[in-house]
Amino acid sequence: MKITKLETFVIKAGDPQQSASFGTGSYHIWMLLKLMTDAGIHGWGECIQIPFTPPEAERMVRDVFEHHVVGRDPSQIEELVHHLYMHGFGHQIDATKTAIISGLEMACWDIVGKDAGKPVYELLGGAVRDRIRTYTYVYNVKSGGEVKKKSSGKTKTPTFSQRAAVDAENILQCLDAGFTAVKLDPLSLSLEYDDWKQFVPINLSRESLHLAEMRFEKMRAAVGDRIDIGIGTHGQMSASSAIRLAKRLEPFDPFFFEEPVPPDNIDEMADVARKTSIRIATGERLSSLYEYNQVLQKGAARLLQFDIGRMGGILQAKKAAAIAEAHYAHIAPHYWGGPILMAANIQIDTCCLNFEVQECLGKMDGLWADILLDPIEWKRGFIIPSKRSGLGYEINEAVATKNCLK
Repeated sequence: MKITKLETFVIKAGDPQQSASFGTGSYHIWMLLKLMTDAGIHGWGECIQIPFTPPEAERMVRDVFEHHVVGRDPSQIEELVHHLYMHGFGHQIDATKTAIISGLEMACWDIVGKDAGKPVYELLGGAVRDRIRTYTYVYNVKSGGEVKKKSSGKTKTPTFSQRAAVDAENILQCLDAGFTAVKLDPLSLSLEYDDWKQFVPINLSRESLHLAEMRFEKMRAAVGDRIDIGIGTHGQMSASSAIRLAKRLEPFDPFFFEEPVPPDNIDEMADVARKTSIRIATGERLSSLYEYNQVLQKGAARLLQFDIGRMGGILQAKKAAAIAEAHYAHIAPHYWGGPILMAANIQIDTCCLNFEVQECLGKMDGLWADILLDPIEWKRGFIIPSKRSGLGYEINEAVATKNCLK
């Protein structure tokens, strides 16, 4: 069997009207890949977070396909990934390269699974669970959480107490829906994105630390011990600030502390990990096994949040999970993409012993469901893995074409 053709679907997604349970005002791009073979079997992949405009990213994917993938046997996945990683004396970490490799690799696994008549997880050692625990990010956008409100004809910024009350309401809604875990950034009420996006790492003010502590206290008071709450920061802080924040939040027993410092300096993250009882999580911005291995060896984190869409694909994720298992660490794959990326995550989540929880975008409804012929089954906080062959999910090409970026 040989790979013969590539089709791409570049889709604008993430509008709140397209996802009833994930109400952010932002959108992101899905680049879905369809690989076809001379045996009549096709496979789906997805490229994410290529830091170029969609037309340029699409040209990059096609260039790699035409020069290195067409005519190959899709079952030779290890050799293909190694070739793409090493080509042009390019034995180095590059997020664009690994994102392209990831999308093509997923599609190859989909083909191989369909050819064998088995889900991919059965080809990676077999299922060790029949349901996958999920969590979702909690955004301050529902039920009065807007940046500004109108009162008596005047525009007024909600008070801290009002916005903190929205946190509790949103988490209670997640709890009622069946989620057993959520994540949010406790600094988002005191720091605006523009304050830190170009100047990280920053040292937090005493006020910011105090507000984050009060915010967590109010959330815990509202939900008790019925749900895990992760700290979802984005590498804003210096190590000293992260340590100070961790000490304030330890009494509330957070689920994890994600990217307390920028991921570039593993030693600084390890310093934070040594000085808090909160488990450190990282991985979404790393791109290779070698980086994950260093994180674990240096004790910088004990929860790997690798992104299958930027690390080289499913087989690399399986290897990273094995490295984590040897360090008694767990995995909680990062997710910010389309349905094929989630399908790939499901394969890993189902077959890895040290899987703990899967990040989701709400209940995976709206366009995330509409674009699949058989939507991902999300039931009371858990994904039920498909038993269909390959990645288990097929794209509705009519819906995909309708939502393609114009």
